[in-house]
Amino acid sequence: MADITIPADLLPADGRFGCGPSKVRDEQLDFLASLQPGRSGGSGARGGVLGTSHRQAPVRNLVGSVRSGLSALFGAPDGYEILLAGGGATSFWDAAVHGLIERRSQHLAFGEFGAKFGKAAARAPWLEDPDIREAAAGSRSEAEAATGVDVYAYPHNETSTGVMSEVRRVRGDTGALTVVDATSGAGGLDFDPAETDVYYFSPQKNLASDGGLWFALVSPAAIERIERIAASGRYIPDTLSLAGAVENSRKDQTLNTPALATLALMDEQVRWINENGGLAWASARTAESASVLYDWAERTSAATPFVAERSHRSNVVVTIDFDDSVDASAVSAALRANGVVDTEPYRKLGRNQLRVATFTAIEPDDVRALTNCLDYVLERV
Repeated sequence: MADITIPADLLPADGRFGCGPSKVRDEQLDFLASLQPGRSGGSGARGGVLGTSHRQAPVRNLVGSVRSGLSALFGAPDGYEILLAGGGATSFWDAAVHGLIERRSQHLAFGEFGAKFGKAAARAPWLEDPDIREAAAGSRSEAEAATGVDVYAYPHNETSTGVMSEVRRVRGDTGALTVVDATSGAGGLDFDPAETDVYYFSPQKNLASDGGLWFALVSPAAIERIERIAASGRYIPDTLSLAGAVENSRKDQTLNTPALATLALMDEQVRWINENGGLAWASARTAESASVLYDWAERTSAATPFVAERSHRSNVVVTIDFDDSVDASAVSAALRANGVVDTEPYRKLGRNQLRVATFTAIEPDDVRALTNCLDYVLERV
């Protein structure tokens, strides 16, 4: 591939478009630095956090700030709580297998991550075989009431393919829990929290944070289920105990030392979103950015949106296919050489495509600049 130098006036102000970890705003890093004891701002309610005990007030105040900020962001209904614990979404799948699914679950598998939760449930010898409903990559399956199912699980947004689903309960099955993987949706897609019992996520996407923790918005019915299973005698490792997460979260703490930088970055991001208009503002912002890319793909002869059904297209992860006249890997490489990074497709999908995050922290004008860069590169690859 010939070297391509994109003119500076075409480049985005910030060239980070990765689907995880995502762009972190400078203001978040400034806030993180302020939590160092002895630094400006390193005292008071959230000060003196880094390098101090997670059982003492500074860290617990930070945890409490994140929990209350998320509750406000999601518009938590009465009785819903914000839980957190060590690990990421993968850890939550294992925790749910141990402490949330009573007998049998149904899983929608229309990408890598929904499928992985189903596989975790299938490996648990104390559970019945799950009902796994698959769909080809780029489309989605739908939840349906099924005999014996007590958990319906699906992603709000499938990060691997750029397919978005609607958060809603399965009609006609009032005794089951609705459990939604919101890892790439939380903080960037609006939803009705009353339509779910567990809305769980890692914070590396719209919430522009780091790894090491999972969070969940949890209903009273889910808490009752968690506590009932914990009291049933089923073996549950302490590190996967959802009952333990309930107990510790209510104290604004975690079983072990939490990822403090993750909490700090997240606290500032949640506050920024809430101050700008909350989830409605964030959802409108990501929709604007995504529409810029989908419109570009539809008017570009060599490109097309990977997700054919418009209502299924994600507003936070945009996937664009190219025809055989374009080598998408060469396009990504040219962009990367010019500081526009992480537009490569999901590694296991194996398609000639780009995958672009349009998370809340990403400026819509930077997405517009990206399309100008794409036009420039396509004329030269």
